[in-house]
Amino acid sequence: MNQQTIILLTVMLVLIAAIIALIAFLRMRMHRRRVALLQQRRDDQVHYAFIINPSKPAAAQTRRRIEAYCKAKGLTEVVFIETMLDKDGRVCAREALDGGADVVIAVGGDGTVRTVASALAGTEHAMGIVPIGTGNLFARNMGIPLDDIEAALTIAVSHGSRRVDLGRVNLLDDPNEDHGHAFLIIAGIGFDAVMIDDTDPNLKRNFSWLAYFLSGAKHLFAPKYRADVRIEAADRTVHTDRGLELRTFMAGNCGEIPVFSLMPDASFNDGLLDFEVIDTTGGLLGWANLFGDVVHQTITKKAKQSPLSMHSKLEQMQGYSAEVRLDRPVLAQVDGDMLPSTQHLRFSVEREALIVRVPLPDPEQLSATAQLPAVRA
Repeated sequence: MNQQTIILLTVMLVLIAAIIALIAFLRMRMHRRRVALLQQRRDDQVHYAFIINPSKPAAAQTRRRIEAYCKAKGLTEVVFIETMLDKDGRVCAREALDGGADVVIAVGGDGTVRTVASALAGTEHAMGIVPIGTGNLFARNMGIPLDDIEAALTIAVSHGSRRVDLGRVNLLDDPNEDHGHAFLIIAGIGFDAVMIDDTDPNLKRNFSWLAYFLSGAKHLFAPKYRADVRIEAADRTVHTDRGLELRTFMAGNCGEIPVFSLMPDASFNDGLLDFEVIDTTGGLLGWANLFGDVVHQTITKKAKQSPLSMHSKLEQMQGYSAEVRLDRPVLAQVDGDMLPSTQHLRFSVEREALIVRVPLPDPEQLSATAQLPAVRA
């Protein structure tokens, strides 16, 4: 190994060490600021129900930490209800409300959060979140810490809330459908649903949201879909496209995912959904253009395509509802949970139907979709 190589490796190691040290410093600073803010909150001595997804690797340890935390805080009216294969968060939350719970706290990932939210919407009962899932996208958008269970618990059991919109997906061609499937982040059909459905659970567990990219690469050249799309826009006008060619159609309540912004205009409490039609042409060049579009709007914070794009389509419109009828059955997903294949479905929104306990606002730590101050509820 020559001297130049040794010098280069040494410089790289020093830079890596400096970056790690900087990240550690910033996390410590953020933690201290978070502690200072949370000390301002007033504990809420009411009846709590914790809905726990026991399939999460950290579930058992998290339950013990919750029990210790509640004991230290003097919270005595506490129950735990575990989800099961035939008993999702929606059923558990209803059981909790029937048992007299005042606040229901979802302990799990986005799937547990959305099903608990489905039952709490419109009830005026607050929902808390202790994130222990893979992506925890809704918790990220709400500013709830992912790496500090005590902080998340402090937020969940003290005053300080926001009212949040809830999206619904109704499968209009399913005779067994008995309710609209809730979503808090993004629901979609086509490529995004296929990508999620085909993601290896082991890769997801080890590589978090990056596992979706590996799955998506296998379906880049899958056949497109044709659909008739009817959208009730924000100005109450109706827009109809027949025979629209697309790879995916999405409806978003929050548009921020790790690193990227899929829907920069999406707001969780404006009473609107952000609808997005995505298509590509020209093989890999089209997908490269689409990636450039996402990067462009992530940087600019504007829902517009990159001016350099020639082989991709990223059209967005805000509205109250959308009805989609497809030429063949297609997979659908809500916040990463799979729904049965469908050819006819409707997306709608319930404005500020949900009360979510969130951190008190810190101007330096607000997420891109959390620009309004917390509402006392």
